[in-house]
Amino acid sequence: MPQAIVTGSDSGIGRATAVELAKDGFDIGVTWHSDHTGAEGTAAEVRDLGRRAVVEHLDLEILPDAADVIDKLADDLGGLDVLVANSGTGTGELAVDLEYDAWRKVISVDLDGAFLCLQRAARRMIASGNGGRLIAVTSVHEHQPRVGAAPYDAAKGGLGLLIKTLALELGHHGITANAVAPGEIATPMTGQTDEDPRDKHRPGVPLGRPGHAREIAAVIAFLASPKASYITGASIVADGGMLQMGPMAGSHLKEDDWRRP
Repeated sequence: MPQAIVTGSDSGIGRATAVELAKDGFDIGVTWHSDHTGAEGTAAEVRDLGRRAVVEHLDLEILPDAADVIDKLADDLGGLDVLVANSGTGTGELAVDLEYDAWRKVISVDLDGAFLCLQRAARRMIASGNGGRLIAVTSVHEHQPRVGAAPYDAAKGGLGLLIKTLALELGHHGITANAVAPGEIATPMTGQTDEDPRDKHRPGVPLGRPGHAREIAAVIAFLASPKASYITGASIVADGGMLQMGPMAGSHLKEDDWRRP
């Protein structure tokens, strides 16, 4: 059976992705940072689908040692076909007010940690000789910035270019590398845990609402599937059209007047 590791899969996009990949027949490595109970809940959902689940703690501020977890999970699963680098954090301060430690925390988790996890996974895939899929969850802010998100923007932009570099370097090993760039998604990170995004009105988003974690998981599962075998170096934006408006307008417009000529 194929094996996948999804970092930060205790909640939100990560949890939805783990479950979606389990539906597609993958055994799953689950990681958590602060919500062990959530991670065990994800594992239970995976097992209910008849797939194996292995749970490990992952703290991407403790680098480079934290990436050892990728090797441990791959050993426990019996291999590694897909890595989804999903763990992330952010800030809400202007760059001029940001403390260096806060900057470093975001860069450590969102870029340094992602790099190390992707690197460990790529090494195992090369050694196996069976190819593989590297998928990074970035953000619309991989492509456009947002006020108050300097380290997040820098990290996600860097991660997007890292993925493109990996696509160039790993293609001859049969390894694809792609990013998925979500817009506003109803997850704990956006303060919308377990809420139905259809009940939230977003005038500045063409589809008029936030996304659901399952909608992002579906894109990730596609990239992990044989149907995406010729896609590499791409960043697939799943944002309800937010980037067409610009992220600042997308999240801050309060009225629908823009829809009229």
